[in-house]
Amino acid sequence: MVADEGGQAPSIARVYDYLLGGKDNYPVDREVGDHFKVNLPGSVAIAHTNRGALIRAVRILARGGIRQFIDLGSGLPTADNVHQVAQRHRPGAAVVYVDTDPTVLAHGRALLAENESTTVVEGDVRDPDAIRRHPEVERLIDLRQPVGVILSAVLHHLNDDEDPAGIVRHWAERIAPGSHVFISHFRSGHNEETEAAQAKLIDTFGRGRWRTDAELHALFGTLTLQPPGIVPAVQWRPDPAEEPRTPTVWEQLIAAGLAKKA
Repeated sequence: MVADEGGQAPSIARVYDYLLGGKDNYPVDREVGDHFKVNLPGSVAIAHTNRGALIRAVRILARGGIRQFIDLGSGLPTADNVHQVAQRHRPGAAVVYVDTDPTVLAHGRALLAENESTTVVEGDVRDPDAIRRHPEVERLIDLRQPVGVILSAVLHHLNDDEDPAGIVRHWAERIAPGSHVFISHFRSGHNEETEAAQAKLIDTFGRGRWRTDAELHALFGTLTLQPPGIVPAVQWRPDPAEEPRTPTVWEQLIAAGLAKKA
C-alpha cells in the first residue's frame, strides 16, 4: 500500500469520493483515482452506475413502505445520500450509516448533526453483531420491523476467508419478514479489464476480489431475489425515461441485486 509524503495511505472511501466528483480526498487518493481515469479509460463508470443503482434501490424501498435503513460501509457523503433519498419519499425514515474511515465519520457527523432520525456510527462490516448492538443502531433501528440493509460496493473489498456470505446471512437471520437486502458488487468479466482493475485494487489496498455471477447469487443465501435478479448496475431497474442500451465492458463489471426476506 502506497502512502503520500505525510504518511497518509489511500482510502477506499476517499478514492470513491474522488471518482464521483467529490472534494473530500487527498493527493494520494487522487493518484489512485487518476490511474483508473487515465490508464483504464471508461472504468469510472463503475462508480457512477453503482451510485445510480443505490439511489434507485433506496427510492423503491422507501416508496414501498420501508421506514428504516442500515447502510453498511457507507463511504463519504455525496449527492443524494441514502437518508436524503429515503426521507424525500418517506419523511421521518431512520437511517444509520456505518463505516470505519475517520474521514467518513467526521464528515458524516457534521452533515447529520441536526437530523434526529439519521446517524453515523463507527463499525466494521465484518463484525455485524457489534454493529447491531451499537446504542445508536438500537436507538434508531427496530429489527422487529422491516428494514433495508444496504451493502453497496463493500463486500468485494472482503476476501473469501472473511466470509462475506456469512455477513449477509447474519443480517438475514435477524431482520424482520418484509425486509430487503441490497447488494452491489464487482462482477468478474473474465477479461483484461477485470484483471487490470482487480490488480490495482489489490496492489493499493492489499485486498479485494471480483466474483462470478454464481458467487454473487450465493451471497444472498436463502433471501428471495427480486426482479430483475442480479444484473449490471446500469440495467438494474433503470428510470423509465432512460433509453435502453447495452452496457459498456466497464459497466458490466459492477452488478446489483435486491432480495427480500419472506
